[in-house]
Order: sequence, then structure tokens, then C-alpha cells
Amino acid sequence: MKTRSLQQLITSIPTTDGAGVRLSRSIGKTASFRLDPFLMLDEFSSSNPDDYIAGFPDHPHRGFETVTYMLDGSMLHRDHLGNQGQLMGGGAQWMTAGRGIIHSEIPQQESGRMRGFQLWLNLPAKEKMKAAAYRDIRPEEIPEMDLPNGGKIRVIAGNAQIEGQALAGPIQGGTTEPLFWDIRLPAMASFAHAVPLGHTAFIYAYEGRVNIEQGTSQVTLMPQVAGELSDGDHLAINTLDQPAAFLLVAAKPLYEPVAQYGPFVMNTQDEIAQAIIDYQTGQLTSPAPRP
Repeated sequence: MKTRSLQQLITSIPTTDGAGVRLSRSIGKTASFRLDPFLMLDEFSSSNPDDYIAGFPDHPHRGFETVTYMLDGSMLHRDHLGNQGQLMGGGAQWMTAGRGIIHSEIPQQESGRMRGFQLWLNLPAKEKMKAAAYRDIRPEEIPEMDLPNGGKIRVIAGNAQIEGQALAGPIQGGTTEPLFWDIRLPAMASFAHAVPLGHTAFIYAYEGRVNIEQGTSQVTLMPQVAGELSDGDHLAINTLDQPAAFLLVAAKPLYEPVAQYGPFVMNTQDEIAQAIIDYQTGQLTSPAPRP
């Protein structure tokens, strides 16, 4: 057994996106902070409607997947395919942009707390131009389980094994075989689990602090900080004198070049130029031509 240790800290920076939504960006805040195959991780969290009310009006994507996981609040997803999903606290959406999709995410509240995450997951070159797809994941579709120490785990993607009981997330398989778990622990508690060897993995603390091994010592991961983990087949983490909550995310790396221009992620600059032309001429969302 090889336990993963903390390899790099990626502190979030404040930024805005959409029509002025305030958020914190860790992974992807610059190109050097991507973690193959993860392109970006945003956390949005505010009780001030001015920080989120305008939402994310119609905008395009090509070449990757977006994962949105809500903790509090409600947003409405609509896209050019006719999909519509009410994203609520405890729910998620998994959207494959593929060849191209145009969608919007608009808050369905005028007050109260809006809190959640959006993760961008890259697609391999052979899948970047596949048909777009969308899945709305209701809160009750996400399996959760109380941990023996009083904590809780929710499995959005991949599989977990807790006390001999298997938890299968609604998202399974795919080229990168992603894991996406939400774990909450009480004070002075620990969590250990197998993680596939070879997967890129990171922890993102969003409440409280957690300790992760680094060599013969431990490093404290603060809230709004992503911690990249070294390779290994096992994870061990523990809390301090307060409860904590964190995301554990992992996936197989692609080892492919990344060319990005805003909402378009391809492998070459020529492909980016074509994506821009396709969007400007209305071809981004057209069916792929037959070979």
C-alpha cells in the first residue's frame, strides 16, 4: 500500500465569471495550475444576491465536461438541445460539451445563500467532437452514507467502499474514470480509502481544516485551498479540533496538449480558431458531418 501525500497547495483567487458572479478559483487560475485532466475548479459562496443574481446567461463550450455540484441554493440549466434541469442544494449536473453546446445557468432565488462548485474535466482528443450531452442529477440520486466516526460521504462519481458497503455514484466510467466525493468529518476524526493508482487526485477543503501526510510530517489544508496529491493507492486524512468538509476528486490523466481560449478547450491553436469560427457562424452546435 502506498499512501498519497500532499504534493502542492493551490490557493484560490477571487474572480468573476458569467454576468458578474463572484467566485473563488483554485485549479486553473492560470494554465500552470491545471492538474491533468482537471482544467478548472470554482467555488461560489455568498448570501449577497448581488454576488450571484445575474448568473451565467447563454454561453458556449467545446471540448470538455463541466460538473456542477450545489450545496445551497437553486439554479436553472437550459441548453440549445432543449435540456432543462433545476439544480438544487445536494444535487449536481454533468454536462458534456463535446462538439459544442450553448447553455445558461440562472439563479432561481432573489435572496439567501448560493453555494457550490463547478469543475471542468478535459476530454481526450478522440472525444472532443462527440455529441453534446447533459445529465441532471437530483439530490436523492446521489448515494450517501454515515461514517462510523460520525461523518458522512456522498458519492457523485465513481465508487466507494465503506464498512463493506458499496456506494456507486450516478456517474460511472468514461475515459478518465472520475471520482467525485463530498466528505464531512467531525472534529478529531480520520478518513482513509483506496484511490486508483495512476489517477491524478486532489483534495479541496471548503469548511474547516484537514491534515494530510507529507513525508514524515503532516500539512494542514485550509479552506478554499486545493491540495494536489502524489501518486499512490491509498488516502489518509484527518481533522483537527473542528469539523471539516472537503471534496476528493480524482481521474486518469490524458497526457495530451491543452489549447484553451475561454470556453473552448482543444489540443491545438488551429482547433481553437476553428471553434471560434464555428461559434461565430452558428456551426458550433450543428451535428458533426458524416465521414
